[in-house]
Amino acid sequence: MASTHTTTHRTLVQYVALAAGAVFLLVGVLGFIPGITSNTEHLGMAGHHSSSMLLGIFQVSVLHNSVHLLFGVLGVMLWRNAAKAKAFLVVGGIVYLVLGFYGVFIDQASAANFVPVNTADNVLHFALGVGMAGLGLVLGRNPAPARRAS
Repeated sequence: MASTHTTTHRTLVQYVALAAGAVFLLVGVLGFIPGITSNTEHLGMAGHHSSSMLLGIFQVSVLHNSVHLLFGVLGVMLWRNAAKAKAFLVVGGIVYLVLGFYGVFIDQASAANFVPVNTADNVLHFALGVGMAGLGLVLGRNPAPARRAS
């Protein structure tokens, strides 16, 4: 009886995309859990008035948590294909860099802070942006699975 067992070779960029997706899912869920997120009774849909703080540091809202959940779902969905995993990391990194710049240039006490973000969020968004885009570009240079020498 012949074996039909096949192995799928995954690339590092795929595993990084999966890990990023899993972390985004976790953070999105944690943003709704009392005790991990303070003031969940004041968790606003969106806007700078939300006084909920993830880990007591990062300002969150339903919209902010939903963005994390969306990125998590995308990462988990796209990791199986190396080119899509790379695109997730690079495009996601660019989105987070834009969000970081946005947070720096808006008045955090104004209606323009609809996500909402605070200084800690801005620092994290810049780090995520550089990390995701950088890893996507570096690890995704050759997205073909590694082949074993015969």
